[in-house]
Amino acid sequence: MPLLIDTHCHLDASEFADDRDAVVLAASAAGVAAVVIPAVATASFAAVRDCCLRYPQCLPAYGMHPLFIDQATEADLPLLREWLSAQATTATPPVAVGEIGLDFFVPGFDATRQEHFLVEQLKIARDFDLPVLLHVRRAVDQVLKCLRRVKVRGGIAHAFNGSRQQADEFITLGFKLGFGGALTYAGSTRIRRLAATLPLDCLVLETDAPDIPPSWLAGGRNTPAELPSIAKALAGLRSLPLDGLVEATAANAISIIPGLRRIAYPAV
Repeated sequence: MPLLIDTHCHLDASEFADDRDAVVLAASAAGVAAVVIPAVATASFAAVRDCCLRYPQCLPAYGMHPLFIDQATEADLPLLREWLSAQATTATPPVAVGEIGLDFFVPGFDATRQEHFLVEQLKIARDFDLPVLLHVRRAVDQVLKCLRRVKVRGGIAHAFNGSRQQADEFITLGFKLGFGGALTYAGSTRIRRLAATLPLDCLVLETDAPDIPPSWLAGGRNTPAELPSIAKALAGLRSLPLDGLVEATAANAISIIPGLRRIAYPAV
């Protein structure tokens, strides 16, 4: 079986506090070879790092999630720079800046503040030549506007749920699109149509565990061990052999997040 890569999993989350070791063992037993863990706030940076030190198949990304921006301060931006710099030469160097982006879904959002922190974090990613992991909810056009303003080396639009035209815009800007549990629901017609018809070379797999559980979990806790079944569902939508789908999405992930090569090709 080719490499299964979970490009977005919050393994550091409190939902895994009681059984994190078992969750990682189950993922490995299911064939998940690599897991990217994005931070959501500066307060979670150390927890993300510690997960990646404990579990060799895990790789860290650092950033401030738009839903945590109300807790952030301007001092967190230089702190992010300092953290990326300090971690660059450690055993677990950062592979991306994330999770960053915009979320205009939750009531009471401050669009101006979110956009400020997104733009500043894009500048940091540009300066460190790192890809970005983007949270894009009800704000696709606004995120695209920021990406045109600050050019980065690309990244992943996580849990993509935009239009085909917006997908094409991300692809033009050098991005891959993340698909996970949402595509397993029969009612997710737009996501399933995109997953089935977008160019294969722009798709990557993710779980977003513990969130966005696939249909068979009935709203329960998601885990990275669900990735093979999500891959199977995507392969079915595209009428592709599972091994071919997994091989292609792994190659896509490695191409957009070069830091994954450390796990994919450990002898190189």
